[in-house]
Amino acid sequence: MRTKIMFISQGVSFMGNSIQKNFESAGYDVVHVNPTIEEISEEKDEITIMVFYLGKFVEDITDVLVYLKDICLEEDKILILLGNLDELGIVENTLPVAAIAAKFERPVDLKKLTAEVGKFAQSVDEKEMQKSILLVDDDPTFLKMMKGWLDPYYRITIVTSGMQALMYLADNKPNLILLDYEMPVTSGPQVLEMIRSETKVDRVPVMFLTGKGDRESVMKVVSLKPDGYLLKSLPREQILSSIEEFFDKKHMEEINAKSNL
Repeated sequence: MRTKIMFISQGVSFMGNSIQKNFESAGYDVVHVNPTIEEISEEKDEITIMVFYLGKFVEDITDVLVYLKDICLEEDKILILLGNLDELGIVENTLPVAAIAAKFERPVDLKKLTAEVGKFAQSVDEKEMQKSILLVDDDPTFLKMMKGWLDPYYRITIVTSGMQALMYLADNKPNLILLDYEMPVTSGPQVLEMIRSETKVDRVPVMFLTGKGDRESVMKVVSLKPDGYLLKSLPREQILSSIEEFFDKKHMEEINAKSNL
């Protein structure tokens, strides 16, 4: 399957046209969008690599830059910036370093740009082979920490509420859901109940994340019959090994199920 690139630019320019044609000649599918939240959001779900051809207009699109920051950090989008020093500086005042995969100062060296995109496309292909995990928690600090721990080994999507999780599950089917037990508005148990009532995702494994390790609290969590639970206080190595063991166990169950057919 050919890698698809989102090329973001205001209108069509000679240089922008040349960059698009260069990507197409290199074997990529390119979709052009203007720098608006509406156009980017309409295409983003099918795309991981975004190339943003900047212009003076970046001074007036703070809302778009904030939106790009959110989807880059939360949905693992790869953002490459092309612009002059002033334009790059404006964007970097809004987007943290972690949200920008690469940047090129104009005039752009098309050969180097295409080579860089190729590296990212290869990493995306390798990442696609990894297990996907939906991480649901209302604590942004904990989310950031967990994402950092899990990112090298799994494809991670993070959401901050139960309703956001359900919206994500309407169009996606992760290999595992790590679900905060205690959340405001819609609690972990309520989210689990709703997941189990949806035939499309009712078999997706759910592990609770809980901050309470006393026997009474743990028994309460287990009584809801999740596929497991993790204490938030566990060190990185134990959390990683627990998730790895879970996937290994599921894999063996699948092998045994097929051999019994």
